[in-house]
Amino acid sequence: MMYKFRSRADSDLFMNQGPAERILSIIGKQAGPQGIIEPADMPRAIAALQAAVEQDERGRGASQDAGASDGGAGASGGGAQAVTLRQRAWPFVQLLKRSLEADTPVVWGV
Repeated sequence: MMYKFRSRADSDLFMNQGPAERILSIIGKQAGPQGIIEPADMPRAIAALQAAVEQDERGRGASQDAGASDGGAGASGGGAQAVTLRQRAWPFVQLLKRSLEADTPVVWGV
């Protein structure tokens, strides 16, 4: 399933199901075929995403340090790098910020 987040303040944002549901969970929203984030809820949602990104990066730093101490055979394996939460969340945070400025909700599935 693909999520399409819409706001009158910005372009549509498309996300695959896994990353979208992770972000919705972080901000305390129920994943599902339809939903809304009201402007009054956006500052808390932005703060929750920023805190989750910081926590994720601290966790990644610890795992990279462990990988370096075991001869570099850590999670990166064959040189491919995973997409970080910061990369996944950044467009969503921007959508929330623009929507908050415009005092308009973010919706999906409607």
